[in-house]
Amino acid sequence: MTPPTPDMDLNAPELRARAVRAAQGQAPFDLLIEGGQVLDMVTGRQRRADVGVVGPLIASVHAPGSAYSASQRLDATGQVIVPGFIDTHMHVESSMVTPAEYAAAVVPRGVTTALWDPHEFANVMGDSGLEYACQSVTGLALRLLALVPTCVPSAPGYERSGGDFTPATIAKWLARSDIHGAAELMTMHAVLQGDARVSGIVGAGLASGKRVCGHARGLTGPQLQAFAASGVETDHELTSAADLLAKLEAGFTIELRGSHDHLLPEFANALLALGELPQTVTLCTDDVFPDALAQNGGLDHVIRRLIACGLPPLWAYRAATLNAATRMGRGDLGLVAPGRRADLVVLSDVQAVRAHQVVANGHVVAKDGVLTVAQPVQAPALHNTMHIGPVAAAHFEIPAKGPKARIATLSKPRFPEWGTRLVDVAQDRLVLPADMIRMGIINRHGAKTPMRVAFLENWGTWRGAFATTVSHDSHNLTVFGQDPQDMAVAANALHAAGGGLAVASKGKLLACLPLPICGLVSDRPLPDVAQGFATVQAALDALVDWSPPYLVFKALFGASLVCNAGPRLSDLGLVDVFEGRVLESCILQDGLS
Repeated sequence: MTPPTPDMDLNAPELRARAVRAAQGQAPFDLLIEGGQVLDMVTGRQRRADVGVVGPLIASVHAPGSAYSASQRLDATGQVIVPGFIDTHMHVESSMVTPAEYAAAVVPRGVTTALWDPHEFANVMGDSGLEYACQSVTGLALRLLALVPTCVPSAPGYERSGGDFTPATIAKWLARSDIHGAAELMTMHAVLQGDARVSGIVGAGLASGKRVCGHARGLTGPQLQAFAASGVETDHELTSAADLLAKLEAGFTIELRGSHDHLLPEFANALLALGELPQTVTLCTDDVFPDALAQNGGLDHVIRRLIACGLPPLWAYRAATLNAATRMGRGDLGLVAPGRRADLVVLSDVQAVRAHQVVANGHVVAKDGVLTVAQPVQAPALHNTMHIGPVAAAHFEIPAKGPKARIATLSKPRFPEWGTRLVDVAQDRLVLPADMIRMGIINRHGAKTPMRVAFLENWGTWRGAFATTVSHDSHNLTVFGQDPQDMAVAANALHAAGGGLAVASKGKLLACLPLPICGLVSDRPLPDVAQGFATVQAALDALVDWSPPYLVFKALFGASLVCNAGPRLSDLGLVDVFEGRVLESCILQDGLS
């Protein structure tokens, strides 16, 4: 079958007229879903009903057994019909596959709409990256709604990426009909300081009449109130139940995400304690790695886990459908009701969130976990984004005068803090203490700047090295390890592969996942990418003593997220956006005795 057409205007007079006739039995339905039960997101009732569809429009939700004619019938006996799931915040690039592969993975599981922030593509390729994202969604069974990234780079003056989205750039993109809002604004501190660039970006979003999405990690009290007052509407960076309640009370649309599993039980308990589900709670995946996507799915997995945490199934489904549609201003979505768009999921198991069949825009697009429509030809991919030369072991050494030096360190993963350490100097370079590891970053976007190196404390024991170009948010080449030779081996593997992930130990490459599209995404099928990703993680698991929930494999990809609180390493050096601090070198004082 051919893929469904893009969203058709539901208010086309001929379509509405045909729906009116079909609802009264005066014209046939294009599709009639029979024998199922509708889980109503408004009343909370589950009732027997048949659903008649005309084109992309639900024409009737009526009592079963009525003598209606239809061109196509779908048997839903013993099954439950709910609206298509809406993922309110996600990044395709985090799954390391093309948008078409991503759609093929999530649509059969019930996801029919997703709001995509393609800031990874934009940070690597600027306007070209965002144009690629907009072209690649055409013809997908998934309604993949692109937003314009607001943080390219995520922290100007503290890092350099492959693009620069000024307020004028944002306004230009927001004027396009295929851009559906301003994506997560991560430069929280700049908003609070009234920075002209960031205020202009927020202003462009508000002037467009489209949504301005946010990222309010760690903001409390007056700062949280100020962030909401700026016009930023949403947040998915929740750190605790208290944080969730504070942001609900501040009026944010909550995008409750599934990427931090250890927090879901307390979020569910906090919502249960309220006694009702706030209308502003929606669900999102944010980041899903390829192995998790292949094994567990996308937003369906978030719904499933919340139900397992004790949230009533109705609440979980309502957050993923009606609440999401309402908050994003899509009155055509989120309900199984006449006059709404025919995005429907026929569930064989409500508790397990198991989709038997999926309808999008009135077309059956998936059955029994398999996409049943053709995949579109994808937009031309963006390759050759590794604008650096070969990397040597010496690049990971830090020159210094001896016999000792006092250095600034980055202490703790996930929530880093500044530290200091007195270290030895030998052969005119710093000696890495046995309980620390190195982190190196080099700009891969043509800046021709030197490798920046930091020493990390409380990062466990490493017996090898890991290199990645999936390094939020500027996606420069980032390398972790103790031995400079191992770090160079891993880095050069990615130089040759066009980007990706690599693991090395004892001077040998152990595993590599090439990601040649922007150094972020593979052009291979999801099962291949998932296996490659799992192989890389397994190789590193054997070399690092992890300490969950903070010192984990996933922490490596966000270690350079400089817009968050605390010190980070970027291609400019050790930086702290909240303190306004930039150190080109970690050396505070050398030549000490």
